[in-house]
Amino acid sequence: MPASAYILINVEPANTRAVFDRLSAIPGAVVHEVLGPYDMIVDLEADSQEDITAMLRHKIRPTHGITNTLTLICLR
Repeated sequence: MPASAYILINVEPANTRAVFDRLSAIPGAVVHEVLGPYDMIVDLEADSQEDITAMLRHKIRPTHGITNTLTLICLR
């Protein structure tokens, strides 16, 4: 079943552009740079919640410059 999530991300200021570019290259990800307690929000869609988890573990969290994430899984 398709799954979607919003990932709220804090980024080191010097790495904002590089993180934005890297996250934008992830299939199914729409990245928004925002103002407030978080620096970016990723609207992520995948085939399953397991795929969302894998993308978080292997593509998003290891990205150089990301200091914190908060994941919100959408209910359908």
